[in-house]
Amino acid sequence: MDNLTYKASDARYDGRMPYIRCGQSGVRLPAVSLGFWHNFGSVDDFNKAHATACCAFDNGITCFDLANNYGPEYGTAEENLGRMMDLSFRPYRDELFITTKAGYDMWPGPYGDWGSRKYLMSSLDQSLWRMRLDYVDLFYSHRYDPETPLEETMQALVDIVHQGKALYVGISNYPLETIDFCFGYLKEHDVPCLIYQGRYNMMDRRMENGILSACRDNGVGFTAFSPLAQGLLTDRYLKGIPEDSRMARNRFLKRDVMTPQLLDRLNRLNAIAATRNQSLSEMALSWLLKDGLVTSVLIGASSPVQLLTNIRAVRNTEFTADELKEIDSIIL
Repeated sequence: MDNLTYKASDARYDGRMPYIRCGQSGVRLPAVSLGFWHNFGSVDDFNKAHATACCAFDNGITCFDLANNYGPEYGTAEENLGRMMDLSFRPYRDELFITTKAGYDMWPGPYGDWGSRKYLMSSLDQSLWRMRLDYVDLFYSHRYDPETPLEETMQALVDIVHQGKALYVGISNYPLETIDFCFGYLKEHDVPCLIYQGRYNMMDRRMENGILSACRDNGVGFTAFSPLAQGLLTDRYLKGIPEDSRMARNRFLKRDVMTPQLLDRLNRLNAIAATRNQSLSEMALSWLLKDGLVTSVLIGASSPVQLLTNIRAVRNTEFTADELKEIDSIIL
């Protein structure tokens, strides 16, 4: 596939993909966004990654979510997006909402990690170069830095917007006790926080400790990452651990997580999904979109087929009170 053969589908905005208002902003995001955390680095098949991204856009997914150290190797997911921009997406730049982040380890020495002004600004400059972009639509502070004053991190975000390097800013993985300050500081400086990004799925409810309600009350959108709990909320592990699975690699998802008790829970959830005519993964994604608290769900996909399977979730995001009660009784 190259720039001479790729033409985006004329049906990409035919209504299959809902677009949800992001907080109190003018931005609407697709209910499902494509995350580049896995499957888009230098160790992965570029042609398959490229085909997956094109399939996403053809099906109304306008938001591509990256970070400086996504790969592996660090930076290579952004480099590959840059290649895709030149091959396919350059004519559609204004239809895309591209996000990146800085906050975790990226390069050696004292200036390649955490939340200093030095790190955030240097990292974004590098990200723009790798992605072959003049600006990103959204730039995140990827995590709270307890040793850098919050004023410094938030002011860096403000200045990044003023410099035209990002249209919007957001925060990710920040603890509840920091949120009011961050939202307030950014709003007072006329660069309101657009999105909070956090880990949220049926099995991990920590965002319900006040973060989701704080976003709602402050007019801030919320994007959920790890919506399938690193693959647990799929049918991959219902009959054991496949040799080619993330759990088999024992890196991000450890083998010892899969206890008999967890397997029983997953099978019971799968039974509920079957009554809804959904797969377990479809139900898990639908569950996140059930009440309007989540603006967009970030999915990873290793192929167009997997992506198309997951985005079927947007077809049925309604749950009965009994279904929700039964899901909670299994998990909580």
